[in-house]
Amino acid sequence: MADILPFKAVRPTRDKVGLVASRSYDTYSKKERETRLTNNPFSFLHIVNPGYKFQKDISGKERYSLVRNRYLEFKEDQVFIQDEVPLFYVYKITDREKNSYSGIIAAASAEDYENNVIKKHESTIAFREIVFKEYLKTVGFNAEPVLLTHPDNADLQHIINQVQDNRAEYEFTTTYRDTHMLWPVTNEILIAQIQAIFREIPSIYIADGHHRCASSYLLYQDEKSSTPDHTSPESYKYFMAYLIPESALRIHEFNRLVTDLNGLSKEEFLIKLDTKFRIENRGQHPYKPSKKHHFSMYLDGEFYSLFLRKTVFPLTTSLEKLDAYILYKFILHPILGINDLRTDKRISYANGKKEFIYIKNQIDQGHFKVGFGMLPATVEEMKKIADEGLQMPPKSTYIEPKLRSGITIYEF
Repeated sequence: MADILPFKAVRPTRDKVGLVASRSYDTYSKKERETRLTNNPFSFLHIVNPGYKFQKDISGKERYSLVRNRYLEFKEDQVFIQDEVPLFYVYKITDREKNSYSGIIAAASAEDYENNVIKKHESTIAFREIVFKEYLKTVGFNAEPVLLTHPDNADLQHIINQVQDNRAEYEFTTTYRDTHMLWPVTNEILIAQIQAIFREIPSIYIADGHHRCASSYLLYQDEKSSTPDHTSPESYKYFMAYLIPESALRIHEFNRLVTDLNGLSKEEFLIKLDTKFRIENRGQHPYKPSKKHHFSMYLDGEFYSLFLRKTVFPLTTSLEKLDAYILYKFILHPILGINDLRTDKRISYANGKKEFIYIKNQIDQGHFKVGFGMLPATVEEMKKIADEGLQMPPKSTYIEPKLRSGITIYEF
C-alpha cells in the first residue's frame, strides 16, 4: 500500500521555467557549465554552484549554506512561486526520439522505503548517503524527483489523460530537444482518486535515484530521533518523486571498458574465457547480442561473440541470471581482477545509447584494452531482483526518462 501525498510545490514562474530547468550538475562539461552560468542568470545551476558568484570553488557545509542562500534569493526575486494548497502534478516528457513519458509528481513516503513498499534494486554507498543527507538538512529542499515506477493502471492513466486534455501550465523545449509539459492537478476529487489508487498498489520500485532516496530516509530518521514526540514537520517523512508506469520505462545497458588484461597476453586471456564461454572471432564485423547470456567483445582490433556455456547452468536466483552479474562473476572479477565495480579505476562504463562503435574507438585510441557489450536488463528482471531483496551490480541499468532539476521543488 503506497502512501503518496500532494504537496505545495515551489516552482518557476511560467515565463522562466525553460530558463531555470537544468540537467544534473555533473552531466555538464566544465565548458557547458561556464556557458550556462555566464549567459543565463535564471539557471538552477546558479543555486547548486553558488561559488560561481565569487569565482571560487566552494565545498562542504559552506557550499550547502550558500546553496540555501541562492535558493532564497530566487524566491525573493519571484523567480520561484509556491502553490497555496497541496497538489499533484502531471508531468510529461517527450524526447528527441519521440518517446513519451507521462506520470505524477508527488511526495513519496520515507516510511514506505523503510518498510520495503518502495523497493530498491541497487546498492548505495554509505558515505554518499550521509553527505547528501547533510546537504538536504542544510538546504531544506528536493529539487529533482526520484524516479519511481509502478504497475500499469488503467484508472490512473485515465486521470492523467483527462488532466492532459487541458492547457499545460508549462510547455518548453530544451537544447537537447526534449519537450517538457506540466499540469497542476487542482481538482480535489482527482487528487483523492490518485491517492486511493496508490493505496491499492502493494509495491513501487526505484528506477533511478537510489542515493537520493536513501539520503531522504536518513534525514527522516534523524528528525524522528531528535523529536521523539514526533513534533518535527510532517514534510520530513516524505521526498519528491516522479511516478510512471512500468511500460513507460526505457532501460538501456551499460557497456564495460577495461584498461588492461590483468597481466595476461591476448592468447592467455582468450583461453581463460573459453572455460565459461563459446568464443567466435567476428573479425571486422561488429556483433550485437540478440539473446540473454550472449555478449559482444572488442579486443585488439577484432570483434568477438561470447556465449555463456550451458554447462555453467543452473543459475538459480534472479541476480545470477542477470547479464551484468554474469559478466562480473565470470570475467571481470576472476580473470581481469576487477574487485569493486564502483571504485576500481581500471573499469569504465558507456551507456547503451552510444553505439558499440564508441567502444571500438575508445580501444583503438589506446584508452582501453578490451570492451564488452550486452543486452539491457528488463523491468521484470529489475523487479524480481528487488522482490528477492537482492541488488544489481553498479551500472547495470541506464534508465530513461532523465529528469530536470528546478521544475518542481519540495521543501522540508
